[in-house]
Amino acid sequence: MRLIVSSYRRLTGKPLIADEPADITALRDAMWQAPRAIVAHGTEDDPVFFYGNRLALQWFEMDFDEFARLPSRLSAEPLAQEAREKLLAKVAQQGYVDGYSGMRIAGSGRRFMIADTTVWNLLDDNGVRQGQAAAFVVQA
Repeated sequence: MRLIVSSYRRLTGKPLIADEPADITALRDAMWQAPRAIVAHGTEDDPVFFYGNRLALQWFEMDFDEFARLPSRLSAEPLAQEAREKLLAKVAQQGYVDGYSGMRIAGSGRRFMIADTTVWNLLDDNGVRQGQAAAFVVQA
């Protein structure tokens, strides 16, 4: 979790969580209760989500175990996957992108629009990319 918030702060210059707690347990709780969905995936050839907070799991209609097995590309409709791949390539080059919106698909097949999305690289202390993360709201 610290990687997610520290990478966001380093790349955007802003905190991901207001009043970011130093204690890891408090940070975990703050991310879980955040007013935006937060997700993250690794660097596998077909990246798999390793984190989703309460809102993300709610919108994707999955429990954590299901979500943590989901290749992130499957979170987008097949027709939207090309746009998603272009976005992720841009993030890989620039570090982060603000203001993205796109259609996503829940476990039930229900479609929903994510908006006001920031996508960023997860960079360790040595600047090595460990994955990518996103924070978003859902347009009703």
